[in-house]
Amino acid sequence: MAYEESLKSITLDADASIAVYTGVSGQPGSASPNNGKQFRFVKITGAHQAGLATGAANEVLCGVLQNKPQRVGEAATVGIFGVSMVESGAALAAGVQVKVDGTGRPIAAAAGAAYVGTTLASSGAAGELIPVLLHTN
Repeated sequence: MAYEESLKSITLDADASIAVYTGVSGQPGSASPNNGKQFRFVKITGAHQAGLATGAANEVLCGVLQNKPQRVGEAATVGIFGVSMVESGAALAAGVQVKVDGTGRPIAAAAGAAYVGTTLASSGAAGELIPVLLHTN
């Protein structure tokens, strides 16, 4: 089931941590897989600039990267409110509150700990796309 139609977003400039040249799938010089950092959590790293979340203590996240910026300074569309697809960092059940791992992917948050979203479906393993209701700070 799709939920993305209820997602609000903003556009920021991509920093080097999310600007990854992926090219066109199957073309010479293209990365494999060619998903870059799309569908991972990001944070503000400078004036009008977004970068990959690292799961550091007290890190303030701004949302989930919705596109694949290819170069530093290109537009990074960031989902900030609503439901977004997110690349999971582990197997997750539906209804789990999640925090961010060192690569910007959601993992289960400990009971009572700060969290950035709630899963709306389950994932069987890391790397799967799942819908998450965003609660970014």
